[in-house]
Amino acid sequence: MGAETVAAADDAGRPRWWRTLLVALTGAGAGLLSGLFGVGGGLVIVPALISVLRMDQRRASATSLAAIVVTAAVGALSYGAQGQVSLVSALLLVPGALLGAQAGAWLLRRLSSRVLPWVLIGFVALVVVLQQLHVPERDAVLVLDLPRGLALVGVGLLSGVMAGLVGVGGGSVIVPGLELAVGLGDLLSRGTSLLVMLPTAVTGTWTNLRHGLADLRAGVLVGAAAVATAPLGTALATYLTPVQGSRLFSLFLVWVAVSTLRRARRERRAARSQHVPTP
Repeated sequence: MGAETVAAADDAGRPRWWRTLLVALTGAGAGLLSGLFGVGGGLVIVPALISVLRMDQRRASATSLAAIVVTAAVGALSYGAQGQVSLVSALLLVPGALLGAQAGAWLLRRLSSRVLPWVLIGFVALVVVLQQLHVPERDAVLVLDLPRGLALVGVGLLSGVMAGLVGVGGGSVIVPGLELAVGLGDLLSRGTSLLVMLPTAVTGTWTNLRHGLADLRAGVLVGAAAVATAPLGTALATYLTPVQGSRLFSLFLVWVAVSTLRRARRERRAARSQHVPTP
């Protein structure tokens, strides 16, 4: 698996050390986002793996999920040290997330590569809209009842599907889901989100490795680089107001959607040019 990726990158003409540096910087950026927004960093990792290592989106998504095992663990520890993790919420989110991750990994093996970019774009658009419908708070805690309990299971299920299918850890679903459906504060939502990602990312990665989809060596390198920056992101999150954090996250997601669409169009043009008959 890893050898094929390295060979493809060698064909692109980049020195090995330069590729390694770019992958490590990707991990550092993912770790910063993990701590700052409570996400696994897949929205950075997937495009970077496609660009730097010339992976297709299916393989990049699977490799990203492997890296998220590390980024989520470090981020969850950072938030947990501040008491910003809801164990009750996590226990209700995890069952749906585990089931959803398997469903997402199943879909990943069957959907066309042309469809996957549009899944990511649609997902990003939904999250941005949800972010604008709610003014986040800082200190709100969990008040559990039956409707909120069911909402937690549903949020977990959707996050798991997106983790297995698109390669994001699910935080982009869990964080706004906890704020909107359950009313948790923004920091508590982010810390809980990172904790929930761990079993989801582990089980999804195990499934992807069984089917030969993930490049474990690249995933470990990205995750290792994220260890250094995740605590910094957590510290920065405490200095931003909830509204500022929400707006920054929405701007970042819009950038991701635009970049993904442009890349998909370039790939379609390249594919068409290869099939143009010569005179």
